[in-house]
Amino acid sequence: MNLHTLQPADGSVKNSKRIARGQGSGRGGTATRGHNGAQSRSGYSKKSGFEGGQMPLQRRVPKFGFKNPNKVVFKVLNLDMIQAQAEDKGLKVFTIDSYRELGLTAKNDRVKILGKGVITSSLEIHAHAFSATAQASIETAGGKAITE
Repeated sequence: MNLHTLQPADGSVKNSKRIARGQGSGRGGTATRGHNGAQSRSGYSKKSGFEGGQMPLQRRVPKFGFKNPNKVVFKVLNLDMIQAQAEDKGLKVFTIDSYRELGLTAKNDRVKILGKGVITSSLEIHAHAFSATAQASIETAGGKAITE
């Protein structure tokens, strides 16, 4: 094998189409761009959202409302759910991690306890927020409502 005998494998190199190189090439004249219009001109680039002159969707649909960037969204758990888990699993302490392990919340959820249902046993419940009725119910049952 010598350097002057090397050549690429069959089918690996393909000749490119020579566009706009005269009428004899078969691709002269309009150079495959069609006739008039913006797309036949050099330097043309279609703007995102352009719909051929029709009023684009982002301008047809009205804007309304307000998205608060500082809004805190809580995953709510009710006392009856916690009481049921305490009876089933025999738990006395509920932390943010224990809600995740029980499948009640996702990884980064902020937890708020609401007062639907009745707590019968004294439990230590950790959460990011409590409603007033939930906190009162937990404390009257002899438990602790700890805000994290």
